[in-house]
Amino acid sequence: MLWILTWVDLGRGIWEWYNGTAVLYVDLVTPLIVGVTMAIAAFFIYYDRLKGVRTSGLLTIYWILFLLTWALVFRTKVEQIQNGGLTTGEVMRIVTFFISYACVIAHFLMSFFVDLPPAYEPQKLNTSPQESASFISHMFFEWFSKMIMLGYKNPLVDNDLWDLIPDDKSGRISRRFNKTWSAEKAKYKNENEEVDDDTARFENTDVDVLIEQPGRKKGKPSLFKAMVRVFGPYYFLGSLLKVVSDLLTFVSPQLLSALILFTSNNAPVWQGYMLAVLLFVTAILQSIVLQQYFHVCFTVGMRMRSAVVGAVYRKAMVLSNSARKESTVGEVVNLMSVDAQRFMDLMTYLNTVWSGPFQIILAMYFLWQYLGAAVLAGLGVMLLLIPINALIARKTHQLQVRQMKLKDERIKLMNEILNGIKVLKMYAWEMSFKDKVKAIRDKELDVLRTAAYLNAVGSFTWVSAPFLVSLTTFAVYVLSDSSHILTAQKAFVSLSLFNILRFPLVMLPAVIAAIVQASVSMTRLSKFLAGDELDPDAVDHSPTAHGEVVEVDNATFTWGKKDEPILKNINLSVPSGSLVAVVGQVGTGKSSLISALLGDMDKVEGYVSVKGSIAYVAQQAWIQNLTVQDNILFGKPFDPCLYHQTVDACELKEDFDMLPAGDQTEIGERGINLSGGQKQRVSIARAVYQDADVYLFDDPLSAVDAHVGKNIFDNVLGPRGCLKNKTRLLVTHGVSFLPQVDRIVVLVGGRVSEIGHYDELLEKNGAFAEFLRNYANHEDSESTDEEDVRKQSSRTIQFKRQRTRTSSSDHCKSGKLRRRKTDRDIDIKAQQKKKDDKLITTETAETGNIKLSVALSYMRSVGYLICSTIALAYCLQNAAQVGSSIWLSQWSTDPLNPDGTQNGTATRLGVYGALGMTQALMVLGSSFSMSYGSVVASTLLHSKMLVRIFRAPMSFFDTTPLGRIVNRFSKDIYLIDEVIPRCFTGLLMTGFQCLSTFVVIVYSTPIFAVVVVPLLILYYFVQRFYIRTSRQLKRLESISRSPIYSHFSETIAGVSTIRAYGLQKSFMKQNEIKLDTNQMAYYPNIVSNRWLALRLELVGNLIVLFAAIFAVVEKGKINDGIVGLSISYSLQITMMLNWLVRQASELETNIVAVERVEEYSSVVQEAELVIDGSRPPSHWPAEGSIKFEDYSTRYREGLDLVVKNITIHINGGEKVGIVGRTGAGKSSMTLALFRIIESASGRISIDGLPISNMGLQDLRSKLSIIPQDPVLFSGSLRMNLDPFEEYRDSELWDALEHSHLKDYVTSLSEKLEHEVTEGGENLSVGQRQLVCLARALLRKSKILVLDEATAAVDLETDDLIQATIREQFSDCTTFTIAHRLNTIMDSTRVLVLDAGKVAEFDTPDNLLQAKGIFFSMAKDAGLA
Repeated sequence: MLWILTWVDLGRGIWEWYNGTAVLYVDLVTPLIVGVTMAIAAFFIYYDRLKGVRTSGLLTIYWILFLLTWALVFRTKVEQIQNGGLTTGEVMRIVTFFISYACVIAHFLMSFFVDLPPAYEPQKLNTSPQESASFISHMFFEWFSKMIMLGYKNPLVDNDLWDLIPDDKSGRISRRFNKTWSAEKAKYKNENEEVDDDTARFENTDVDVLIEQPGRKKGKPSLFKAMVRVFGPYYFLGSLLKVVSDLLTFVSPQLLSALILFTSNNAPVWQGYMLAVLLFVTAILQSIVLQQYFHVCFTVGMRMRSAVVGAVYRKAMVLSNSARKESTVGEVVNLMSVDAQRFMDLMTYLNTVWSGPFQIILAMYFLWQYLGAAVLAGLGVMLLLIPINALIARKTHQLQVRQMKLKDERIKLMNEILNGIKVLKMYAWEMSFKDKVKAIRDKELDVLRTAAYLNAVGSFTWVSAPFLVSLTTFAVYVLSDSSHILTAQKAFVSLSLFNILRFPLVMLPAVIAAIVQASVSMTRLSKFLAGDELDPDAVDHSPTAHGEVVEVDNATFTWGKKDEPILKNINLSVPSGSLVAVVGQVGTGKSSLISALLGDMDKVEGYVSVKGSIAYVAQQAWIQNLTVQDNILFGKPFDPCLYHQTVDACELKEDFDMLPAGDQTEIGERGINLSGGQKQRVSIARAVYQDADVYLFDDPLSAVDAHVGKNIFDNVLGPRGCLKNKTRLLVTHGVSFLPQVDRIVVLVGGRVSEIGHYDELLEKNGAFAEFLRNYANHEDSESTDEEDVRKQSSRTIQFKRQRTRTSSSDHCKSGKLRRRKTDRDIDIKAQQKKKDDKLITTETAETGNIKLSVALSYMRSVGYLICSTIALAYCLQNAAQVGSSIWLSQWSTDPLNPDGTQNGTATRLGVYGALGMTQALMVLGSSFSMSYGSVVASTLLHSKMLVRIFRAPMSFFDTTPLGRIVNRFSKDIYLIDEVIPRCFTGLLMTGFQCLSTFVVIVYSTPIFAVVVVPLLILYYFVQRFYIRTSRQLKRLESISRSPIYSHFSETIAGVSTIRAYGLQKSFMKQNEIKLDTNQMAYYPNIVSNRWLALRLELVGNLIVLFAAIFAVVEKGKINDGIVGLSISYSLQITMMLNWLVRQASELETNIVAVERVEEYSSVVQEAELVIDGSRPPSHWPAEGSIKFEDYSTRYREGLDLVVKNITIHINGGEKVGIVGRTGAGKSSMTLALFRIIESASGRISIDGLPISNMGLQDLRSKLSIIPQDPVLFSGSLRMNLDPFEEYRDSELWDALEHSHLKDYVTSLSEKLEHEVTEGGENLSVGQRQLVCLARALLRKSKILVLDEATAAVDLETDDLIQATIREQFSDCTTFTIAHRLNTIMDSTRVLVLDAGKVAEFDTPDNLLQAKGIFFSMAKDAGLA
């Protein structure tokens, strides 16, 4: 239509020209140009529809510009009609114009709506309205109003959040970043050597994209360049918007100049109104452009965080052992939380690096127009301030590096402490380790305090800078020449320009500091991402690899490229379908051999191949925080037939019956609510269910009872087990299994000593035969009758197993309705119970307003006196600022002398300078007070939470994920340390500035008071709408952040298992899902800030409009000095109102950290450590007699009893063995003895004193335990033996000798100072257990508990340990929980537990003769 109308106009013009009628050229050119543009617009409309684009920003801007430019034409056409005398051609042009203008208006109105989605585009649930929002809705963030309203009506929950748009999803971002980062690494290496053909593999964006090719030179590729390539183009769009915003900023002072000039001359009133409207329109445009710029910056920051978290997670999957030693879990979590946050914070203001100087140059240019060369004096002041800011930045950098190191050290220690909290409590070490954390924290706070004071000095220079520049410039201007008069126009336009200067002058040092912080983070991240990786080609997995299924040819392996080889010249060949056992003493390299086959070790030389898929069972079971069933399925589809067979074979059915929700029971972090044996059997079941080709078992049977171990071997691993046709490699200490394996590999000192069948090795009479002879008594005890019984039993078991499998198979095939119905009923009940008995508590978001108590709690921590001092200082500062502005206004209107000079200039200048200095000094005082108070608050809040967490009962740690606690100590403490003080400072500063601005405007134009109340009401409603939604979004974001770190910690713990099963992609996908869930709460939060800012700036712009209009209305009644004062202040109000609400909301959302820390500062506590008046004697216990009297206990309130009505009396010095099936309550009894779990009924007495009446420190410090899971901490071996330096070196060496570690420690280059890695990973599990034995030897308690203490050591070492215990603890009462019955056969008495009750309790001989439960267990172990 528009196109036709333009051609009608053009045709009419040509026809008139052809007929000799006078035609203006404009009537010919305009239709031609408009027609061409309309044709182009039509093309774009068609093109957008073809491409599925539903709204076009280009076309919307086109219609807006058309509307505005034709508005002037519209006025002209109306005047033509009013004047009359129109020709036919003119009438026709007027008619076509009005029709065209109506069409343009219609097009503009239609741009508020979007087209329907293409028919081929699938409809998604919970799609963000952003995807279907119009261009104008995007510009004003109107599409987000729906969530604002939703959040205002009801507190937001997870289901209210919208899905991310595709460009913001972490999967897409991570793939782009990984591809670019890999190309960057490849480019660096290509500079040193030729590129191999395999550079094409960098096009792959999955797991292997992060795996470096071995043999290439190490380099330092630029992470910065990679980030620029990925995020630079979109960020450049933000930079263009920033240029436009900066240019619009300088329009307002020019309009202010014109308005001041208007009030002092006789210009028509319409000019004043036009200037007022122009001020308003300019401010609106600047607001829109600025908020779009911020949106781009925050979005880039969010995407950058996704890339960092994704890259760190992927890197952790392939990190080499030497690189893992350099980066602890705590340090890596900091990379994902604190360092990623620094990148996000920097993105917002990074453009200030060039925008700041750009604004300074423009400001100086315009100032030169008013003040001439005097402006150079101000420039000189700025140049003088640069070295000061540089010095502050350098010091900040140094402090930042120190602080991050200390933070890493603290989080690393906390991570280790939380992982081993149960053992720490048993050792009564928790308070001592709390002091270790506090010592690191004190150092961190010292750095924080210094940095805070440095920032206070920085604040002083930042506030002083604009004032000093203006003071110096005005002083030089008025003093350099008596004819230089400071008029209102010069003073207030200059002041507006100085206010514009304030932002770059304030922000430049802050941005420099942020760049410094980000550079530290960039260095840390680059070092981690460029770290050594495992060689993907160390193990050949190709089906065509030569040799057997598992083939090792002359291979040497090490845990680190610079370390000594652990395995040397290994030659091993495992045929398909065979069962090979690997035996050897502790530390000979058995587990290392399994790791080498998995590719987890560095191969120095040789060849390794493993054909087919791998299933791996680690020595220490790795269990996920999922249901038991999900742990077994491990990502594979559910096959009921295979699943039930697996459960039966792994002896798990009875355990399912005991668990609250059967196999739907949720397992806590690190398998906390399963016993050691149950965890290991779930781990074995996971391997069996995978139906792999090659099975690697790292001594899994040591953690289960003897008879259960025998059944699992028979049903799963052995020659008749369900894996009989698979290739199996079994590390074991169980001698009884060896005759049934196909081949035995004997390791001695990291070398293969012997390989052969059981009988062959006996005939060789080598190391293996000697090893077996030491245990001849165990084997010889198996009589001929026993052999017959075993054969008969074996046949019976085999028959039963076959029958079971047949029936299972029949069931799977027939699918009887009755059975399926029963299964379904059981599943429904289990699911229902699962909901009722959820172990890990979901982290809930508080709803509603932040409680006043939270803010008061923080203020109380800071100190009310300090808070009052800060508020008073800011009040005085703003009073001085208002006073200086009014003084300047009066100065600018001082009367002139006849010669054109002014009197009292020096006085005016002196008072103005004094008021300015008062401002600066008040800022200095308030900054120092805030710095001091914030560090005091950080100290108190962290200390309180630390104490409460260390004193929390084990039930708290059982139900709370480790990542959630670590998140409190990392991110939330970071917010309290650094962000909340900054928010408080910003809120006070902007609050007082807003108040002073309103005071000045009302003082200048009292009529303005009429609109103040309506504007403030509008302002209040806008920010209330926003704050309800923003606060809840921040809470949801905080809650969804913890699972990212929990999942990461869980992944790191089981990375070998994940790699072995080839599930890296699956776990990376899980990480992406958790990250996207977090970003789904974070992204609306940043959009809500933009939504608010734009609407608040609209309120601020209305203030500018009214201030300008009232100045025009009051023309002649007020002088130009007052006009300048009023409007120059009103120009600041837009930014101030925006900052006020942003600071208030940021404080309200970040003070959630105080709320969360307070939550953990009020967790339920254990009993008192020391109870005065009820302390045992210093020599207690003298005898070590223990009495259980009708004792029952449970793990947590609401759960079933695990120990039921036990009544036994143990004499001092007795050696008591405790046996029973997995889950019978053996470990629970020891936990009860240490009061890790408290009594439900009955009591325990030691030497006649009830343990419930004494403090936990007094009780636990008098007991010793060698726990089932040995816990070591990163640090020296000495620290692990004697963390508090209570013993002499001679005592330490004596303990090492008796624990059979002396030879090993002596062989180490650093002896007792040997560095133990995190979790003791550079020691074998057996060696870690021996370190725990050495600890017990040092303590020399009267009561010793051994909880599966020798499960992970070979039989020879076990024998030595037992001898040590008999010798060193001969007069002690000893509890020994053991799966190897031979270790308790010499016990005074044996306690047999069954389902938490005492089944049998007598001497071993009497129990054997009674032929009860103990007899059957001894029979299975070959001891009866």
